[in-house]
Parts: sequence; C-alpha cells; structure tokens
Amino acid sequence: MSEQERKGIFEQWLQQHQALLFKVVRAYAVQKADQDDLFQEVCLQVWRSVPRFKGASAVTTWLYRIALHTAITWKKKVRRREEQNILYVREVPQHETRPSKNAQLEWLFSEITRLDKIDRSIALLLLDGFSYKEMAEILGISESNVGVKIHRIKQRLTKRAAENQKNHTYGL
Repeated sequence: MSEQERKGIFEQWLQQHQALLFKVVRAYAVQKADQDDLFQEVCLQVWRSVPRFKGASAVTTWLYRIALHTAITWKKKVRRREEQNILYVREVPQHETRPSKNAQLEWLFSEITRLDKIDRSIALLLLDGFSYKEMAEILGISESNVGVKIHRIKQRLTKRAAENQKNHTYGL
C-alpha cells in the first residue's frame, strides 16, 4: 500500500467515524486535555493499523477495537503514572465547567465512565447500535455474556437514575 493510499483511507475513516472514536475517548478520559491526548493516541493507532485492515470485519468494528484497546491501555498507563507520582499532587476538578448541551446525556456519560472497562465498552457499543454478535466479536466474549452484561448495566443505570432523581427532588 502506498503512502498516498494509506493517507486517503485514514482521512476517510477519520472523517466518517470521528464521532465514534471520540465517544470511546470520552468514556475513558474525563478532562478535556486528557481527551485530546487520548484522541491523538487513538488516531495514531488507527494510522498504524490501516495497512493491516483486510476487510474481514466492518470498518466500524475494526475502529472500535482499536479505540477500545488504545483507551484501556492509555488508562492503565495513566493509573501507573499517577501511582508512581504520589508525591506530586495535582488538583483536578471533577467535572468540566463547560455548559452542558444535554444534562441527561452528560449524566449518562458520567455514569458510563464509572463502569469497569468491559461494561464501559459494551455500553458504548450498545449506544452505537451494534448487535450482540458484533459486540461479542469486538470484545472477545460470548453473545450470551454480552446479553447478561447489558441487562446488568441497564439495571445499574436505572437504579442510579432513580437515586439521582430522588437526590435532586429532595435537594440532597
């Protein structure tokens, strides 16, 4: 594959699937600066993967795999770095101060970031309309396991939504 072909494919994928990639990034990085760093890392990995894409799966499946793997690896590196730098204390605000376009969507992404890495991945794939079979293929688990996990995620989010509503109703 020529450098020009690779560049063309990469730019096309990025243009068509940027929102998909950023959705994964947003689920793993809360702060804007971290999101920017992780997005660059995901783009780098997508660039490196272009020659290895053989078309055996859909482009979205391929990109999700890359984005999820990159985000999980990035999160581990960040955690290790933070553990090694215990003496360096940096104050990071819990939530960004930018105005929310949709409070419910912000709440949902906030809750998704609290899920473990597999459940977080499943929630993102579910939001993007992937089938159980596609999710199982991307994550390397069985379709029935995907179904069980989705059921549990929905239960957890429903419970948290009820708690959130109750806390806001009573001013807690």
